[in-house]
Amino acid sequence: MTTNWDEPLDFKKEGIVLDYKTAGVDIDAGNEFVKSIPIANKGFGGMFQVPQGYEEPVLVSGTDGVGTKIDIAQAAGDYTSIGIDLVAMCVNDIITCGAKPLYFLDYISTKKIDHRLPEIMQGIVKGCEYAGVELIGGETAEHPMYQDKIDLAGFCTGIVEKKKIIDGSAIKPSDVVIGLPSTGLHSNGYSIVNYLARRLKLGYYSHPDLLTPTEIYVPTIQRLLSEMDEVYGMAHITGGGIPENLPRCLPEGLKANIDWNAWSVPEIFLEIQRQGNIDEEEMKRVFNLGIGYCVIVPANRAEFAMDVIRDDTLDDCWQIGEIVLES
Repeated sequence: MTTNWDEPLDFKKEGIVLDYKTAGVDIDAGNEFVKSIPIANKGFGGMFQVPQGYEEPVLVSGTDGVGTKIDIAQAAGDYTSIGIDLVAMCVNDIITCGAKPLYFLDYISTKKIDHRLPEIMQGIVKGCEYAGVELIGGETAEHPMYQDKIDLAGFCTGIVEKKKIIDGSAIKPSDVVIGLPSTGLHSNGYSIVNYLARRLKLGYYSHPDLLTPTEIYVPTIQRLLSEMDEVYGMAHITGGGIPENLPRCLPEGLKANIDWNAWSVPEIFLEIQRQGNIDEEEMKRVFNLGIGYCVIVPANRAEFAMDVIRDDTLDDCWQIGEIVLES
């Protein structure tokens, strides 16, 4: 059907029977997609049985997205890992207070249901499995405003015993900061990457590390918390880098002195910096620079903590800083 949008249309006179698909929403395609999703229940609300054994359980929730990393996935035609990113960004946030993630919900908005959505959902399912959370529901919306683009959001809830909440209040001078490695950019800083691609006339910025999924730190942190009580603070290093995120877990009057030479910055960050002629301080406050998560422990427990982390799923970790009084 061709339509002159400048003129009113008499549907009955023209013999046109309007349906939802013509208006931009394919109900049948949406139903088929939903049927393929392995969620715990198909009702209107996702349900989850609160675990037993807690004296004063506290629920912890977080929501996040993947930002403009989705543009890289679209340009590359590869959506297989972006769902993992979505889960990671949410679960990595809520574990910073000591919570165990329980369940996850997603929101996907797109112009139409097509082959990209099953790829994204496969990543979400994989991320949930690795993080040990249950996918209990979500929403898929068809919206003409997105044209060929897709937008993603995730929501996660976890649980922690009230007396075991990690809020940074126990952090003191001389405690040390342990940095856990990132797998690359994770899901932050892609606006710079996309801008570089446009200005350098690259079509899109192609690099094998750009679509590496965000590290899910849940198994490592859960094991660390089971092995030692003296974890005083944690930070998920996302947009804003270490300078913006680490202070969020510190008590007033304290700061972290970071040794920026304590680890080797991955080559992908150096390449972006060279091609964009980006200032060093700007790099620090935009990108994670190879540190995706920070843990603060007493100095006399640092080696033990790092041994636990290294013995788990991560290749390495580093003592990257010390807590001191603000001058």
